[in-house]
Amino acid sequence: MTVVDQHVPVLTWTEPEGIAVRGTLVVIPGRGEQPAHYDRFGRRIAADGYRVHAVTDPTVAAELAESQISSQLAGSPEAEAPGPRVLVGSDTGALFAAGLAAAGQVSGLDALVLIGLPTTEAGPGPGSWEEELDTRTACPTHRGRLSGPGLRRGSLYEPVPVGWAERAGLSAVTQPILGIHGTDDAVSPLAAARARCAAAPSAELVSIAGGRHDALNDVTHRTVAATIVLFLERLRLGAELPSIAIRETLPPDAGPDRGDAGEAGEAGEAGE
Repeated sequence: MTVVDQHVPVLTWTEPEGIAVRGTLVVIPGRGEQPAHYDRFGRRIAADGYRVHAVTDPTVAAELAESQISSQLAGSPEAEAPGPRVLVGSDTGALFAAGLAAAGQVSGLDALVLIGLPTTEAGPGPGSWEEELDTRTACPTHRGRLSGPGLRRGSLYEPVPVGWAERAGLSAVTQPILGIHGTDDAVSPLAAARARCAAAPSAELVSIAGGRHDALNDVTHRTVAATIVLFLERLRLGAELPSIAIRETLPPDAGPDRGDAGEAGEAGEAGE
């Protein structure tokens, strides 16, 4: 651990001027990542009125990360952090968030968003830098960002810190959970993540078709951000997460002239 690692500042993205803040999110990075790697996500969610903070990688400095999380969720002496208050963790950041919630170590927490939740303590196995990039994301923009300074290369192959997976038992988490998981996640298979989420008292799991391990920064990052915003808007209505956008089931003959058109079409095909 270096002196720089121990003093990684919290990065914050604020809501647009004139927009009332709608809630507080604290992003916990995964293995080897920096808060700046979540700039695109932070800007997008903040544009919808949510205040977003990103803290240090807890695999590097767990105590610092926990202190930063508690501070951002509490707010300042002059004003508490606007609710709902949500932890958003990716990779080992998701395990760390779940562990804090399960142990009741964070006060005022309203929900968790868990991205690419690791399901074992073992890493995915050693590989080259190109293989690590492929495992993390298919997004060319984010691959370029990861290839610059800041990421600790090879960190995705490091094992999960001992005990983190056990402490992150979702059955002990009382807050609502949104899980987001790529179907092509080579670090944490979707089936195992599904089983872990099923143990939680209140959890939803959204799978991202073709998604890789870092779903927040993959090619479908817009869809993932929209999914999170919808979850946040429902959370604002209550911990029961009432539905807002409801997909209606349309009967097959819903169109006003569908029957006549269908009969004409069938007659024409038969005539041929």
